[in-house]
Amino acid sequence: MGDILIVDDERDIRELISDILRDEGFTTRLAANSDACMAEINAEPPALMILDIWLKDSSMDGIDILMSVKRSNPDVPVVIISGHGNIEIAVAAIKQGAYDFIEKPFNIDQLLVVISRAMEASRLRRENQELRRRDVTMAEMVGSASAFRTLKLQLDKVTKSNGRVMLSGPAGSGKEVAARYIHANSNRADAPFVTVSAASIEPERMEEVLFGRESSDRGIEQGLLEQAHGGVIYLDEVADMPPGTQSKILRVLVDQQFTRAGGTDKVRVDLRVISSTTRDLKAAIAAGRFRQELYDRLNVVPIAVPSLQERREDIPELAAHFIEMFNKTQGLPLRVLSEEAQALLQTMTWPGNVRQLRNVIERALILGDGTGPIAVRELQSDTEAGQGGEGRIVLSGELATLPLREARELFEREYLLTQINRFGGNISRTANFVGMERSALHRKLKSLGVVTGGGGARLAEVAQAGQ
Repeated sequence: MGDILIVDDERDIRELISDILRDEGFTTRLAANSDACMAEINAEPPALMILDIWLKDSSMDGIDILMSVKRSNPDVPVVIISGHGNIEIAVAAIKQGAYDFIEKPFNIDQLLVVISRAMEASRLRRENQELRRRDVTMAEMVGSASAFRTLKLQLDKVTKSNGRVMLSGPAGSGKEVAARYIHANSNRADAPFVTVSAASIEPERMEEVLFGRESSDRGIEQGLLEQAHGGVIYLDEVADMPPGTQSKILRVLVDQQFTRAGGTDKVRVDLRVISSTTRDLKAAIAAGRFRQELYDRLNVVPIAVPSLQERREDIPELAAHFIEMFNKTQGLPLRVLSEEAQALLQTMTWPGNVRQLRNVIERALILGDGTGPIAVRELQSDTEAGQGGEGRIVLSGELATLPLREARELFEREYLLTQINRFGGNISRTANFVGMERSALHRKLKSLGVVTGGGGARLAEVAQAGQ
């Protein structure tokens, strides 16, 4: 049922409690003083502790042990017992994180009820943590485009190490999904993944949120760094971190310890740090807004997360993934994209990247017409700015001022650029879609000055003068 550590300087009390708990199906360990207690905890944290406040011949009393346990093993419930019970001691114990306080001589039935409730509360916490971790492992990496394969190859290389990773890329490109992928496939997968959203935390509260605080009236309140102990701390948009906090985070990276606000004890943590940014941190360093030392500590393994523009061919696969996800999580219809809808999504501009695509799919499923394939008209709100009525396209100002021959050439060039990039540079698929022979398409591209095989977001581009 559970392993319970009984700490009491009275042998008769220790053995009495142990015998009762063993009769109830628990396994027990015994400790007569603080040294024996800490040795047992360091060897293997118990499922629950029964701890006497006053311990003879010990370097630590029960409150000291309680504080130490709550720092290093916060999930272990501690039931305090004492033969010198008073309100002040009970309040102090509860503030320091004790589950309950029982005065000696205690009623056996009362003790068993408290232990049962404490173990149940601990079990529920573990289940909640497991559900959160399971949600982390559901952060799938979806795609097959060249830019995506390069990203995934880099992520796979860093999963088994503890090296610090800095993810860069435009907003909405999937940096947190990449961070969660690293965590889920690392040896820390069973430990917490905690996100610090620097942009959403008020600067004056940043240190309290990160490091926690101690006060006489509220006891110990863990910060996000302490909650992430043993796992991964993800510093999202690290460029938004206040300068004063940057210095303290730097110290944590060096020492792996910190002090809570209002406290004096050092709190040791074992963390892997993954950070992300959409900004040019070197420019921020030059402007004095970001510390060079912190950048050097965080940027051990830099990984660029590509924009959706760089992986247009992944859009149908991503859309299908989101449709399935919304069906499972929200009960929305399990639909497919029509070929026309796929083509539209692959030729749209995506300033919000994968996050924007996800929103478009969710809106189409909520407001859509039914359960059949998703049609272009159901995505119309995202493209209606370019529509001039039924079957019409609004010409841009520049195009409308050109003679027909020049306008046609400009349209053909941009149309073919868009289709080639949509199909990831695959000329055969492009030719098949636009209805041209491959050789004819090559001739057309040459006449329009379009070259293929470039890197980056566009796999085709207009040839520069002199090429």
